[in-house]
Amino acid sequence: MRAFLWALLFFTLTCSASLYPSPAVADDLKLAVTTSFHNSGLSEILIPEIKKDLKLDVHMLVVGTGQALKLGRAGDVDAILVHSKAAEEDFVRAGYGTHRKEIMYNDFVLIGPQSDRLDIPLSKSVTAAFQKIAQNEAVFVSRGDDSGTNRKEVSIWQMAGITKDKREGDWYRATGSGMGASLNTASAMGGYILADRASWLNFKNKRALKILYSGDTILFNQYAFIPVNPDRHPHTKIDLAIKLQDWLVSKKGQELIGRYQLQGEQLFFPNASKKKVMLTIPEGLS
Repeated sequence: MRAFLWALLFFTLTCSASLYPSPAVADDLKLAVTTSFHNSGLSEILIPEIKKDLKLDVHMLVVGTGQALKLGRAGDVDAILVHSKAAEEDFVRAGYGTHRKEIMYNDFVLIGPQSDRLDIPLSKSVTAAFQKIAQNEAVFVSRGDDSGTNRKEVSIWQMAGITKDKREGDWYRATGSGMGASLNTASAMGGYILADRASWLNFKNKRALKILYSGDTILFNQYAFIPVNPDRHPHTKIDLAIKLQDWLVSKKGQELIGRYQLQGEQLFFPNASKKKVMLTIPEGLS
């Protein structure tokens, strides 16, 4: 009798399990993303749609581009979404990434005080604007964190002929922090700062700061997606990384990126279908 009762109980539980199956568990993927992708609010638009369409939980590690590349080299993430082309190409060339897929772009802008005694908007180029700032030793706030924005800033100083030694004075303030914290510092000090447009538009503590210079082709800001190479790190989820990439470059993904606006202004421009990188900043970005 006892054996019969146990058999009956097992049969009942088995039937119940088939009638009420457990919900499907979503796959998960680790993605290192730039602070601008997250701070802009775009991630809040895309991530829920990705989960709905792909049944994929994307766990974002929000860091600067330099740190994202380090996480990729260490195999601590499955893919990265960053914005520093030369560093990305080195990453792929060294075998840490399988390939580099361009997803979207926007631009960098030079922010400064409304009182702007240097007449930055009259500069002939962004390098000329940086030269004015250095020559006058006006306060300039740098992220100093090896992010994509910081790398762009350093490259502009180099093009302007302003060496690291010349940036050793008190006028040059490296925060070692993200975009939001650095913008807060510039706001408090009334200083100049390079920022990506998306982070600037989403920044609340503007005070007397405003965009003083934009539109130079040097300020073009391309974002790219790179799956981490499973030949280097076999535990990484290349299949899910490709699945996510395909969604980002799909018609829906690109449309969601292009439709996202803040204060009536488009923040990112999808260009996954473009075969060539645009060499000029569109009129809407200047």
